[in-house]
Amino acid sequence: MLTASLLLAAAALVCEALFGYPQALYRAIGHPVSWIGALIRALDSALNREGASFRARKLAGCLALVLLLAVTGGVALALQWALTGWLGFALLVLFAASLPAQRSLHEHVAAVAQALEAQGLEGGRRAVSMIVGRNVSVLDEAGVARAAIESLAENFSDGVVAPLFWMALGGLPGGVLYKAANTADSMIGHRTKRHEAFGWAAARFDDLVNLPASRLTALLILIAASLSPGLSARRGLEALRRDAGRHNSPNAGWPEAAMAGSLGLKLAGPRVYGTELTDDAFMGDGRAEATAGDIRIALQLYRRALMVQALTIVAALIALN
Repeated sequence: MLTASLLLAAAALVCEALFGYPQALYRAIGHPVSWIGALIRALDSALNREGASFRARKLAGCLALVLLLAVTGGVALALQWALTGWLGFALLVLFAASLPAQRSLHEHVAAVAQALEAQGLEGGRRAVSMIVGRNVSVLDEAGVARAAIESLAENFSDGVVAPLFWMALGGLPGGVLYKAANTADSMIGHRTKRHEAFGWAAARFDDLVNLPASRLTALLILIAASLSPGLSARRGLEALRRDAGRHNSPNAGWPEAAMAGSLGLKLAGPRVYGTELTDDAFMGDGRAEATAGDIRIALQLYRRALMVQALTIVAALIALN
């Protein structure tokens, strides 16, 4: 079972790296995340009653999470049982390849560097607004570059490593269950008036399932930094030990601190969401004046970390056979 799951994860990784998720396919049938999002919106509309008490809405959010996981996990399990043989495996790989986002993450972050170089600050702000939720109008060029690198580090963990980790352990159902939990957190796991109670379960569950991947991502970044001339795995490890636990998130600090230290930068810190200033610790003690060039170096580090990840999966497959 583990061998089959690892093989599926390896094949999905290769397929997504080569082809991504084709726009023609997205226009024709949507994307698994959009299907999961539609289910989350339906559960939010049906179960999140504004007139209910805080406790009742919290319990309703727990029920919504259970229903979401039951439906998505059940569909994924049925597909895995039904799709057999080489043709069935090929179809499973196509489904599985939609879960990690290594190619699209690289493209979106690279677009920020390109926009900063070609269009200046306003172009950089527009490009980075596609991948971060903060108020980009208050960012200078260094702030835009830091935001892009922070997004690269965090999304490497929850957009690439985490779905592959759970897929390697649990096949397609493992990857789909993770993606459902992560999508729920992004949609309803916020401390807003509507979702503070209802989204509590989604937010806490997402923190839990991201714990192993965030630590693994930090390790991948440090190994990749040790293989990268001019970067410092030692400083990355120092930043990880010193700063990761001080981040507002129990998980985001790990890849961000490893990335910041390895690149010799200072990431995170206070940020503005809407009009509200969110105070957070800095990750790393290097330069705050990041540039488009630093984004490109971060992307090189990311590509090496992806190679380390792929080789690790291959090594695990060899060891099991």
